[in-house]
Amino acid sequence: MEAYTSFALVYDTFMDNVPYEEWGVYLHELLRENGVEEGLVLDLGCGTGSMTEILAGYGYDMIGVDNSADMLELAAEKKEKSGHDILYLMQDMREFELYGTVRAAVSVCDSVNYITDPEELAEVFRLVNNYLDPGGVFIFDFNTEYKYREILGETTIAEERGECSFIWDNYYYEEEKINEYDLTLFIRDAEHSGEHGALYRKFQETHYQRGYTLEEMRELLDRSGLEFLAAYDAFTKDSPAEESERIYIVARECGKKNQL
Repeated sequence: MEAYTSFALVYDTFMDNVPYEEWGVYLHELLRENGVEEGLVLDLGCGTGSMTEILAGYGYDMIGVDNSADMLELAAEKKEKSGHDILYLMQDMREFELYGTVRAAVSVCDSVNYITDPEELAEVFRLVNNYLDPGGVFIFDFNTEYKYREILGETTIAEERGECSFIWDNYYYEEEKINEYDLTLFIRDAEHSGEHGALYRKFQETHYQRGYTLEEMRELLDRSGLEFLAAYDAFTKDSPAEESERIYIVARECGKKNQL
């Protein structure tokens, strides 16, 4: 699982069409419906801290974990601006460590899809179960196989925003269930741009995500000691369908004895 590097510089720019506030309302509702109205909440794969900040605004005591120093640097800038008391930790979610347990854990924006080995994802779930309070809640989303196979696979996405632009080539390998993202970024170098025109620097990154089925997720949760509670077609209370592109899962800590 590669950390975001140069893409971190423009991540928020290209994600400005994501309705984080609406997603935050949905996530907050799921937390409250499952008895988590306050307390310590872990955000796994927190990135630049957009959702971490929103949940902090709802009154939760937040911990954000991400393995990209560049993304966490931007998260720290948001924290300084908002004044929220958020603890950020640079750790790989496959081996994260906390000082104690938390009331709930969340992981959104398909962060778990970056764990391309099911055994490693089972370990992530085992660690979540280990660090949840008794009866604590874990809520996460994931992109489905359908989305990679029918929506993203073999497509090219390009956007231009003046100060930066990107070309995002997708390749889906159905047998391995892996989607490869080849990112080409052009970021304006303000220091070296002048009267003769703008200078843009080119960066390239490759990322990989794995498509999972709901059945696979349920099996991994069960093996890790977490109790599956519910699954929803993203941002609704509807049951997932064959054409669901993103699914939310709610699980609960139910003891440590059944862990791997």
